[in-house]
Amino acid sequence: MTGNVDSNVRPDPDQILVKIADYVLDKNIESKEALTTARYCLMDTLGCGLLALTFDDCKNLLGPYVENTNVPNGVRVPGTKHILDPVKGAWDIGAIIRWLDFNDTWLAAEWGHPSDNLGGILSAADFISQQNIAVGKPGLTMHDVLISMIKAHEIQGILALENSFNRVGLDHVVLVKIASTAVVASLFGLTKEETIAALSQAFVDGQSLRTYRHAPNAGPRKSWAAGDATSRALQLVLLTQKGQIGYPSAISAPTWGFQDVLFKGQELRLPQEFDSYVMENILFKISYPAEFHAQTAVEAAVILHPETKDKGFDNIEKIVITTHESAIRIISKEGHLNNPADRDHCIQYMTAIGLLKGNLIAEDYEDDVASDPLIDSLRSKMVIEEDPRYSKEYLEADKRSIANAIQIYFSDGSFTDKVEVEYPIGHKRRREEGIPILIEKFKTNLATQFSNSRLDEINSLCLDQSTLEKTVVSDFMNLLVAE
Repeated sequence: MTGNVDSNVRPDPDQILVKIADYVLDKNIESKEALTTARYCLMDTLGCGLLALTFDDCKNLLGPYVENTNVPNGVRVPGTKHILDPVKGAWDIGAIIRWLDFNDTWLAAEWGHPSDNLGGILSAADFISQQNIAVGKPGLTMHDVLISMIKAHEIQGILALENSFNRVGLDHVVLVKIASTAVVASLFGLTKEETIAALSQAFVDGQSLRTYRHAPNAGPRKSWAAGDATSRALQLVLLTQKGQIGYPSAISAPTWGFQDVLFKGQELRLPQEFDSYVMENILFKISYPAEFHAQTAVEAAVILHPETKDKGFDNIEKIVITTHESAIRIISKEGHLNNPADRDHCIQYMTAIGLLKGNLIAEDYEDDVASDPLIDSLRSKMVIEEDPRYSKEYLEADKRSIANAIQIYFSDGSFTDKVEVEYPIGHKRRREEGIPILIEKFKTNLATQFSNSRLDEINSLCLDQSTLEKTVVSDFMNLLVAE
């Protein structure tokens, strides 16, 4: 070969593509803990989506792009009467899931929300089930959905352990697209070669920039970005099913591959084998619809609320928030906050609400609440400090803490105790404490869309592991159609 031509010998597929395909097609998930946790994750994720439907900004984005579109065996969007093609169905389900920043979280070198993948999983499973039943074949079951959730969580979470996409400016929804592509390919029955091809397409895509999550551009795209990613995954699977070929060195190709173009020449790493680790250790957002790095800050603020209220908010001189490096990098900001999406990514705003109200709910990010001048007054008195131990234990596999501490100093020279919360209630270390609250959160969210009788039917089914797993997906989705 001379120096003026490229070799056109097609290489073997990148090993990451092969390992993901092997896992999603061949791995038998045996962990009862993972299946049980996946059921709770299903409940919590659906509940978050139903609650989001109480916000018009979310509801206005849902439904077909062209009114009165008729889709045979179309996908149902929980809490609505929409019947959509599977790609738009995945977009809508994914968007409602993520809208309020209240579903699960995974924190490592990269962070993200693995339950975002449920948009693509439920859309594909509902569509396939209805198609199968229409021709006399059995539909997929909710066991298939739970297994797909476990595998999507694992793919997204393991890729996040040591690969920091945010440090090169890419949004974590790239991992939703990759994980959803893999599990949806499995649901559609693609071969290993086809699954690798679809995965390569996910890497070939230009990836979303994080700019819509950060000052000064934070905005509502962050609430539908994951829906967009999981719907794109479904689209890529359908294109592959129609015969589109893959690009075997999409990740590693010199000059033109993902690593060289978008990852600053770094090699993507898989530090451990795929199993069910991520689902078993997932973090639930149980108490507050707050960006996860601030969950414990809000909890500490709520603890301090009575004492601070008694002393008088006007008498506060300084509020010291001790936190970890990741929180400082992504949610510490000053200045005017432009919209709800801006506010729920500001640790100072969320802490201020916790101190003022002794609680934090989704409506607290809206303009009418944010207009209270006392909020900005408290924000102006906040000092952010990093505790190196917090930053270190955030990344340690046997801890994965998300620690924050708050101490308040008053103008008369007095001060509160330093209230430290290292693990939020949704952490695995607090699972026994958290699950009963998760179930109540689910019931509360169901009540926003359904009658008491339908609420009881859905809740009872979801609390019965064996019965739920045997339920046909299309029957389950029937229960979630708006009354």
